[in-house]
Amino acid sequence: MVHKLIDVKSSARQSRLAAALEGLAEKLELPDQYPQDALAEARSAVEHPPSPGNDLTDIDFVTIDPPTSTDLDQAVHLERDGGGYTVRYAIADVPSFVSLGGALDAETRRRGQTLYLPGRRIPLHPEIVSEDAGSLLPGQRRSAYVWTFHLDSTATVLRTELVRAVVSSREKLDYAGVQASLDDGTASASLALLREVGIKRIDAERLRGGASLRIPEQEVEVDDDGVYQLEARAPLPVEEWNAQISLMTGMEAARIMLEGKIGILRTMPTPDEHSSTAFRREAASLGTPWEDGVPYGEFLRSLDVTQPRQLAIMHAATSLFRGAGYTAFDGELPQERIQAAIAAPYAHTTAPLRRLVDRFVLVVCEHLVRGAAVPEGIRQALPLLPELMQASNQVAGNVERAAIDTVEAALLVDRIGETFDAVTLNGASPEQIAAAREKGNTPGGRLQLLDPAVNARFEGTAEAGERVRAELIEADIDQRTVLFRIP
Repeated sequence: MVHKLIDVKSSARQSRLAAALEGLAEKLELPDQYPQDALAEARSAVEHPPSPGNDLTDIDFVTIDPPTSTDLDQAVHLERDGGGYTVRYAIADVPSFVSLGGALDAETRRRGQTLYLPGRRIPLHPEIVSEDAGSLLPGQRRSAYVWTFHLDSTATVLRTELVRAVVSSREKLDYAGVQASLDDGTASASLALLREVGIKRIDAERLRGGASLRIPEQEVEVDDDGVYQLEARAPLPVEEWNAQISLMTGMEAARIMLEGKIGILRTMPTPDEHSSTAFRREAASLGTPWEDGVPYGEFLRSLDVTQPRQLAIMHAATSLFRGAGYTAFDGELPQERIQAAIAAPYAHTTAPLRRLVDRFVLVVCEHLVRGAAVPEGIRQALPLLPELMQASNQVAGNVERAAIDTVEAALLVDRIGETFDAVTLNGASPEQIAAAREKGNTPGGRLQLLDPAVNARFEGTAEAGERVRAELIEADIDQRTVLFRIP
């Protein structure tokens, strides 16, 4: 569902929107140009590309990314191995382009990750690395960290190998195209196995007690005519299957680091009793109780998010996915090791072009696998990474929300006073509504319009999961605010 922000009367609105989005980088104090000394280091690294001794250019790797992506971190290839499978996953060799302690290293630590704004991105690494020499572009010889997973018939990992090697991606694919080829039977044998292995890994996740939030994502895109679009969509099945390969890699990276007693994990605590009790109460009030003995991942998988009340339950489940962070360790194993949504130890390791921590995880794992000492510079950096990544994640979240809020306001700025069909995502209980009225206050919450795909605040006396008619009372592009009223 895509909603264009242009019509015969909207050129002025488009100009205001473009100016507001362009000003976000300054308002949010986002990084600008790379420092010259960091750029000089990047150019020098590109002029002397890495040349690992292993050559795996005979493997038919492909990348699967959004159509416009050029910062390609991962390439994949799958084949049958008797009754099981061999999965190879090549990850961009970013560590070879960044010298520890140098100007480029310092700047990437300051940035933390690539930031995405409509029509532009603020890269973690200079584009000569992230979108050229370090990217796994098709038809190019590239150094990569190549993970090889030997799986049994249930797609359980039996053995893992990790080497630096030269690879050459055969083709840059996108999710929609791969899904279409899988649906019509024209996909390659490797991609057909991606579906087969992905489904089995999802089954294994279910057995572990893992969970995921299936909330339609809001995305802002810019088309070829420079028109901003707001889209709300659920991921394609192939995106989930491909994500399982990344999750498997992160789980194996965590295992390697825990066995080696050095590294950094992505952790998240299990929901506490208070959060679980509150969520159970809300799910029951919305008509779909979370029964005792049912793992929360299994309960979430049972929800039909096309139904308003069950969509509201899925939004409420975000209260169970809190407290994610990074845990560094060296020598003594950490008490907190599990990423609760995955139900296993896990590490970020498959997106080094776009996320700082992955570069360090790759180096740690590669050294541990070949029995070498982890470099001292990496050891010194590990305890600094949790705070750096936490700050970066906060900035990224602010950027994403600000961009969507700005576009939502632009969608609606000329429609104040109109009434829209919507579903309330959260709201006030009858007791809260009564208490607010007694104090002369107006309760409220968040709602999702059925068309356009806007998620916004509302004032009014509605409970979660209701279909409502909501009046638009405020839409301000510059302030990035949208507000509805429910009678």
